[in-house]
Parts: sequence; structure tokens; C-alpha cells
Amino acid sequence: MYWNQIGFECIWYPTSFELDDANLTDANLTGARLFDADLSRTNLTDARLFGTDLSGTNLTDANLTDADLSRTNLTGANLTRARLFDADLSGDEMSRANLSGADLTRADLAYAGLTDADLTRADRMVKHVSPSTGQ
Repeated sequence: MYWNQIGFECIWYPTSFELDDANLTDANLTGARLFDADLSRTNLTDARLFGTDLSGTNLTDANLTDADLSRTNLTGANLTRARLFDADLSGDEMSRANLSGADLTRADLAYAGLTDADLTRADRMVKHVSPSTGQ
């Protein structure tokens, strides 16, 4: 917290996060607002990210093995070469997300919005797929 020019107490919220290469194994980030953050190469194995806003976030080469990303906003996120092995992505909004080269083995994509998502070279041996897109 800090005092502004008028003398009122304010709470400071950072506008960007740089957590690249961080180890956030088993972290509980439920409902966090991490949009436009740099989480490249971050280890988020077994992390709980339910309902998190990760829109525009850089998750290049991140490890999200067994992570709960259900109902998460990943609009425009960069998940290039991300490891999403056995991750729960059900109900996610992933429009315009870059998933090129991502490992989606056993990932749950039920009801995920994948409009204009880039799945080039992604490993798509998934548990469930969106019935609306069939992808």
C-alpha cells in the first residue's frame, strides 16, 4: 500500500509479472489475474489454476503436467512447446492461443473454446475434445 498525492491510501497492483523459470510446483493460483505475464519455462506441475486469467500470457516451454487449468482464460496465450500432459483444460477459453508443438497427451479439452487456436505440431492424444469443434 502507498499514499497517493491526495493522501488517500491505495493498494498497488502490479500490471505485469515476470516469473520466467520459476518453480511453482503445486502452487494454488486459483482465480489469479496473471494476464500478459511472462511464465515461460516455469514449472507449474500439479498447480491449481482454476478460473485464472492467463490471457496473453507467455507460457512457452512451461511445464503444466497434471495442472488444473479448468475454466481458465487463455485467450491469445503463447503455449508453444508447453507440456500439458494430463492437464485439465476443460471449459477453457483458448481462442487465438498458440499451442504449436505443445504436448497435450491425455489432456482434458472438454468444452474448451479453440477458435483460431494454433495446434500445429501439437501432440493431441487427448482425453476429451470439445463437442462443438471436434478438435
